[in-house]
Amino acid sequence: MDAFITEAPAALPLYTATPATLDQLPGEFAGFLAGSGFKAQAGRLVLLPGGDGIAGAVLGLGDKPATAESFGGLPMSLPEGTEWRLVDEALAPLATLGWGMGSYRFTRFKAAKRAPARLLLGAGAGDAPLVAAAIARARDLINTPANLLGPAELTAAVGELAAAHGAQFRVIEGEALAQGFPAVQAVGKGSPRAPRVAVLEWGPAQAPLLALCGKGVCFDTGGLDLKPPSAMLRMKKDMGGAAVMIALAELLMATKSPWRILLLVGAVENSVSGEAFRPGDVIGTRKGLSVEIGNTDAEGRLVLADLLTYAGEHKPAAILDASTLTGAARVALGPDLPALFANDDKLAQALLAGGEAAADPLWRLPLFDGYDPWLDSSVAELNNVSTKPMAGAIVAALFLRRFVPDGVPWAHLDLYAWNDSTRPGRPEGGEATGLRAVFAGIQRNFYIPN
Repeated sequence: MDAFITEAPAALPLYTATPATLDQLPGEFAGFLAGSGFKAQAGRLVLLPGGDGIAGAVLGLGDKPATAESFGGLPMSLPEGTEWRLVDEALAPLATLGWGMGSYRFTRFKAAKRAPARLLLGAGAGDAPLVAAAIARARDLINTPANLLGPAELTAAVGELAAAHGAQFRVIEGEALAQGFPAVQAVGKGSPRAPRVAVLEWGPAQAPLLALCGKGVCFDTGGLDLKPPSAMLRMKKDMGGAAVMIALAELLMATKSPWRILLLVGAVENSVSGEAFRPGDVIGTRKGLSVEIGNTDAEGRLVLADLLTYAGEHKPAAILDASTLTGAARVALGPDLPALFANDDKLAQALLAGGEAAADPLWRLPLFDGYDPWLDSSVAELNNVSTKPMAGAIVAALFLRRFVPDGVPWAHLDLYAWNDSTRPGRPEGGEATGLRAVFAGIQRNFYIPN
């Protein structure tokens, strides 16, 4: 990323301060800072004067613990073209990650108004540059318009990732898809851009298997249960779950994770045509369960159903899935807080702890068995929706649970994958919501089975 440099003999010092550490800043700047009213308020940035111009800068961190976002505004707030070194190396992981997140701009079609200031990578940055790069990959995929990112292009992105890390890669499409992934085929057959499943495998055969499943709906019209125009505007982001799982696979491979990775991306477009599946249709699934279609706009869970079944056939130690699945989760938790569902308390606690450690929180919602009968159908083994207008995120998770093998730890993230407005470290547009939490949970907290 052009936000970082590895050599900068003339890099300017970037100081940080809290109200309690103000007196530790260089004494020659004390009068200037006092005259500027600087009290180390969170986010307050002051350029320090020197004989030849700028002598450095100081960033206020406030009273609360610093996060990556504390540094997210710096690349575009510090003067363009300037180069910086962090004085407090203990903050290097947070500062590096925040710098990378804040310097991101989607520039495929429109040049950025300015280049970011650049940060010298210190020895203590750890995995932060890799995390920043993975976030950028996910954001790029989500931000790409649907006319340029269909099922073929999304699976190609998985192939490029596999090639970069020496992983095995294949695409399941055509008749093999229709026979082996009938629910994926049913969702995608209405589009002239054929559905497919991307499969990436990495790691030694003896390592425990972690299966990652991503909903890759490249555009969602709602199908014959057509969305209104206002609800369709951001539907290029309906592959956000796949983008997050792709980024997670990238991080696990780049950091030489002890897990063996199976990444599955169900890449489809939910379109309207004479071939589109209809309300009231009954479709098959890889597991063999018949599903009545109560609503064609609840297509993501159908895609994930076949992926979860395929993942379960490979005897994984754990399964994770991510998807922009329900508006109900956003009503309950808003855009920044993914809903976490899990059938295993140890896995859930690991991911929640990862979210806390990464300042990227998740919120666990229940797999409440009392709502499971809401998926009953009079003509098939289950419906893809409930007729009750309540608990939509829970009902969707209960649907997915039907396709997870008994005894396999599984976690499901229902996320937004978008920033509605620009904030420090979070530019408007696609976002890898929950990625840092899940990566931290896997790397720092989650057990490796014996």
